[in-house]
Amino acid sequence: MRKERERGIFMKIIKKVAIKQVISEKSKSVLQEKFNKHIMRLEQECQQLLFEQRKLQNKKSISKQELHDRFQQEIKNRKEKIKLAAFKIEQLEMLEIGSEIIESEVEALVEVKEGTHWNEIMEQTAIIIKDGVVVRIDN
Repeated sequence: MRKERERGIFMKIIKKVAIKQVISEKSKSVLQEKFNKHIMRLEQECQQLLFEQRKLQNKKSISKQELHDRFQQEIKNRKEKIKLAAFKIEQLEMLEIGSEIIESEVEALVEVKEGTHWNEIMEQTAIIIKDGVVVRIDN
């Protein structure tokens, strides 16, 4: 992706940009609700897996031990995710209003041309959001 401009050649490269969220009362409660819904969904999946396991145990073509082991592994995986979400809720409760957390990461196009300082381009860039509004872009 090289192009000629008035003064030299330039390229556009893709760079990762961190999305950070400033914790407010509102965002704290939204995150807490999100984690609680995730836990409820995982608990429902565990119940559904137990139901499916009981349903399939009556079939003669499937080894009961193998069936039990497979379902227990799936349930165990979900219970680990429940523990992780509960831990995140605990951590969230300890966060002070105004602190920043990394929420996700996006990719951005960055223009590079002759004479550009590479270290400046490769510095960590972040977009800071508070209650759904961009409040700052750190370069």
